[in-house]
Amino acid sequence: MIEVEKSSGNVYADLGLPDAEEMLIKAQLAVKIGDIIKKRKLTQKEAAKLMELSQAKVSDMSRGRFRGISQAKMLECLAKLGRDVKIVVGPARRTKKPGRVDVVFAA
Repeated sequence: MIEVEKSSGNVYADLGLPDAEEMLIKAQLAVKIGDIIKKRKLTQKEAAKLMELSQAKVSDMSRGRFRGISQAKMLECLAKLGRDVKIVVGPARRTKKPGRVDVVFAA
């Protein structure tokens, strides 16, 4: 019988990676950047020029290799692709648990 384990919702955490939350956020941003590039029918070279990245970095990002690109740079790329980026800091939590970071994309 095959053993099945329920996912936490973060594959990076399920794999035990120490920077799981950061990797999940970067993956979500990379997917959105890729979607925008596809919808605009941009080549990697055209997208790289718009985002002020090398074509190699755009290629890496599209393949899920984004360790060399910061979250801040990815947010900047979204803005350069014509998207508004808003960072909202919520009110203090009542518990001593740490807050969380969520990526939400408007329709």
